[in-house]
Amino acid sequence: MLQGTLDMIVLRTLLAAPAHGHTIAKVIARRSDDFLQVEEGSLYPALYRLEDRGWIEGYWAMTETNRKARYYKLTAKGRRQLAEQTSEWEQMARAIGQILHAAEDEQ
Repeated sequence: MLQGTLDMIVLRTLLAAPAHGHTIAKVIARRSDDFLQVEEGSLYPALYRLEDRGWIEGYWAMTETNRKARYYKLTAKGRRQLAEQTSEWEQMARAIGQILHAAEDEQ
């Protein structure tokens, strides 16, 4: 994944509702048709980083299976960051798309 992409994807996942790490990973996999598989070794450092930046907030709660887990929710600062990153990502995707399609036209 490109640097910063995981942060944006996690923020987007938490836009709908708070979730714990396992659920975040499952939602990302499901929404990407299992193309993106986020491993614990990548997800939890990202969650800690996002929490340190004030983009998400963590709290302890019980899961649906009655186990204690750390849940994360998006903060107002995180919503602003998500909007900014999404805009930048869409601009980059358009630019790359233009280059790829221009290359097809030149052949």
